[in-house]
Amino acid sequence: MNAEAATPPSPDAIAKARRAVRQQAETARLLGVDFVPCFRSIEVETPASLAPAAPTAPALPPDPRRRESEAKMAELRARYERDAPHEKFTTPHQFTNLVWGDGDLCARLMFIGEAPGADEDRTGVPFVGRAGQLLSKMLVAMGLQRESVYIANVLKTRPPNNATPTIEEAALCAPYLHEQIAIVRPEVIVTLGLPASRLVLDSSESMGNMRGRWAEYVGPGLQGPRIPVMPTYHPAFLLRSYTPENRKKVWSDLQMVMTRLGLQPAP
Repeated sequence: MNAEAATPPSPDAIAKARRAVRQQAETARLLGVDFVPCFRSIEVETPASLAPAAPTAPALPPDPRRRESEAKMAELRARYERDAPHEKFTTPHQFTNLVWGDGDLCARLMFIGEAPGADEDRTGVPFVGRAGQLLSKMLVAMGLQRESVYIANVLKTRPPNNATPTIEEAALCAPYLHEQIAIVRPEVIVTLGLPASRLVLDSSESMGNMRGRWAEYVGPGLQGPRIPVMPTYHPAFLLRSYTPENRKKVWSDLQMVMTRLGLQPAP
C-alpha cells in the first residue's frame, strides 16, 4: 500500500460525510418519516482500517433501447415545437423556454406534474424551483437520484399568470404527454397534484379520493401492460400546507411506490 492510499480521510471529507447524514435525517423528518436510513461510518482510527479501492467496473455497452428512446423523444419534441399547441392559450412573450422533460428515458419511475413555474420557465428544466427542491428531497428519502427517474409536466410552457392549467389547456397538450409516457415506458407513474392526476387517469375525482390507492394508466399508443399510477399531492401544495399530516400522507404514498418497485432507502 502506498503512502497516498494509507492517508486517512481529511477533516473536510469527514465534515462533508457528516453533513450528508444530517441532510438525510432532516429530509426524513420533513417528510414525516419515522425512521432514518443508516449510513456506514467512516473509520479514521488507523490507516489499516481503510479498505483498498474496488477495481473500476468496465463500462456497460450502449443500451439500444435508450438510443431508440432518445431518437423518438427528440422527434416528438420537434413535432411539438412545430405544432405549438400552447399558442392557443399563450403568446411567446408570456413564457421564456419550452420545459420538456428531464431524466432517464428508460426510467422505471416517472413523475408527472402540471405545468412549469417561473424557475422552470427560466431554465427550461422541470421541477427546479422550491417545489422541485422538495421533490429532490423526496427522491433522496426513497433512495433514488433525480437522474434515475423521468420528470415531465402536462403543459410544456408556463401558463399565463402562472395559473393552474385549465381542462382545455391540458387537453391540447395531452397527446404529447401520452407519447412521452409511451417512449419512457415506466413501470410506475407518480402523478403530482390534481390536474396531472385527472388527466393521466381520465378521472374527475378529488385529490383526496385519488391519493393513497393504486390506479392504472392506459393511454393511446401505449404498448404492453397497463402502468400502475400513484396519485399524490404536488410538492407545491406541501409547501403551502406543510403539516405533519400532509407530509405523512405523501410519504405513505411514496412508500407504496417503493414497495411496488422493490426500492430501499440508500445505505
